[in-house]
Amino acid sequence: MSPHQQQEERQVTTATPHPYDPLSAEETERAVSVVRASQSQRKAIRFPLVRLHLPDKEKVREYDPSRPIPRVAFLVVYDSDASATFEARVDLTDNTLASWKHLPGVQPAIMIEELMALDEIVKKDPAAVDALVRHGVEDLSQVQFDPWSTGTLPIAGVDPRRRVIRASAYVRHFNEDNGYARPVGNLVFVIDCDTRSVAAILEGDSLPLPPESGNYDLESVGPLRDDLRPIEITQPEGPSFTVSGNVIEWQRWRLHAHIDVVEGLVISDVSYLDGGRRRSIVHRAGISEMVVPYGDTSDDFYFRNVFDAGEYNLGKTVGSLSLGCDCLGEIRYLDAVLADESGTPHTISNAICLHEEDYGILWKHWDFRYVEHAEVRRSRRLVVSSIHTIGNYEYGFFWYFYLDGTIQFEAKLTGIVQTRAVAPGEKPAYGTLVAPQLDAPNHQHLFNMRLDMEVDGPRNTVVEVDAVGLPTAPDNPYGNAIVARRTEITNERDGRRMCDPLAARAWKITNPQVRNRFDEPVAYKLVPFVGPTLLAAPDSDLARRAEFARAHLWVTRYSPDELHAAGDYPNQHPGDGIGKWIEQERDLVNTDVVLWHTFGTSHLPRPEDWPIMPCEYVGFALKPVGFFDRNPSLDVPPPPGHGATHCHSVTQQGDQGDE
Repeated sequence: MSPHQQQEERQVTTATPHPYDPLSAEETERAVSVVRASQSQRKAIRFPLVRLHLPDKEKVREYDPSRPIPRVAFLVVYDSDASATFEARVDLTDNTLASWKHLPGVQPAIMIEELMALDEIVKKDPAAVDALVRHGVEDLSQVQFDPWSTGTLPIAGVDPRRRVIRASAYVRHFNEDNGYARPVGNLVFVIDCDTRSVAAILEGDSLPLPPESGNYDLESVGPLRDDLRPIEITQPEGPSFTVSGNVIEWQRWRLHAHIDVVEGLVISDVSYLDGGRRRSIVHRAGISEMVVPYGDTSDDFYFRNVFDAGEYNLGKTVGSLSLGCDCLGEIRYLDAVLADESGTPHTISNAICLHEEDYGILWKHWDFRYVEHAEVRRSRRLVVSSIHTIGNYEYGFFWYFYLDGTIQFEAKLTGIVQTRAVAPGEKPAYGTLVAPQLDAPNHQHLFNMRLDMEVDGPRNTVVEVDAVGLPTAPDNPYGNAIVARRTEITNERDGRRMCDPLAARAWKITNPQVRNRFDEPVAYKLVPFVGPTLLAAPDSDLARRAEFARAHLWVTRYSPDELHAAGDYPNQHPGDGIGKWIEQERDLVNTDVVLWHTFGTSHLPRPEDWPIMPCEYVGFALKPVGFFDRNPSLDVPPPPGHGATHCHSVTQQGDQGDE
């Protein structure tokens, strides 16, 4: 092990302050103390969200560490006694309450402490216990309760103004048992989070528990294969990147990375050093929302439509990463400081993993006429990643930065598919049998990435580009002409767009003020992930609440108040966000624009997805288009042994070569 590898578990040290640095533990404590002091008459306040209030973008662009930007904390405060939600801003320069605002009729995100209380609430309710017994659950000590946000779908006898979640039960035989192998069918508990009580029990005919175990640990799977030989990745001179605080520099790239409470892994202030000029590309990018709608109509599933960012605070689900398991190679880590609902900060160690990966061939050519060896360069990428556990699923978020100026985002979906008990012999109509009497319902995973672009500055225009074959005509006599058809997106009323894989559709973010050597506007293009949009009926409750998922792309004019595609408070809300914003019909030409890309998958489960699901991959890329005047990776050095016999010599046709 190299001296560098011995330090792989340590966070990188010298901190360079940055305007987007998340709140420190000390700042969090001060902000919470200010709110508590100003609201001392409130005895039951909780803090569903504590985060940095984003500073003005112009100040970020002009940031000088010698002149720090005033830090402001943003807090969502919930008074459970009054069932009231408030927003607060705390000026951390002088520790004063800068603003306090009541939000009538709004429910903040579901709190982790509310989820952890389900077990006690259900088990102390006699009617709930009786219902479990009727459904074959005799030993309550090993029952697992999963929370489900309820949206705005009505519940008979329950006032929709109450703060409620639904809970489903699963049976474990021991603590580490996979409860999803034995769901309790046709039984749902409605929990009032404020009164900590069971508000309703939704019950159908009882079903027998599925009979098989779903465990996948070493002791459960049987003999392991023994023919996998070790792969070791070493960088004896250490990695090629440097880290200062949350700022990362690698191969002309510079960016800021952190965990946001709502969005999870966020990158910002992304730029590229081109010659002597540092050029901006992305101002800020993060998951604005993600929805997981289930497509089963049964009484214990029809309501399962989860907004993982806005309803559950995606960032709070981040886990610690470990060398050799989640990350491989010469690793550096960044920690995350988050606050629980009491406002107490805690640190998630190793929340973000940083490392380099070999990525095969970057470019290659052999001039077979005159040259006996090929010119080849190897690709490499910087990886910035985090992994979030949300109930039964894991989501790995990976940002990749390449030597040729490409940026890529990839989400890796794994974990355990959601399950439903079915009667013996029943064939599920809306899912797949993955074990006897165990159905994995059809569902979708739809992400929306907010891309606040800044291609060589903030004044950009988005152009849709299609590859189009032209019909036979006098100027195309052989019918072989292909053109790039450009459609400029000039107004928000035209900013709702769909993918077209037959046209290889992409969206260029251009800067009309900055020209390359061919007198064309410099640009980056969004190469979309061609996948589904929301399958729920257009007139459904879900379609109103998740309108962002009904199109692959939305383009809006930047507003500091528009951060989350389904609105800031989707929990028990009838619908907000991007569909309403575009009604403003703001101009989009040569201005500060934001792209909102919806991508994901329609998951029709397979037996091979059980008992644990191999990774599914979705994502997109941002690629330079005339941003550089030529291939920016020409100066990448050749691999060791370039030109040597073992590396680049080419066997001529007819030669036997070495055996």
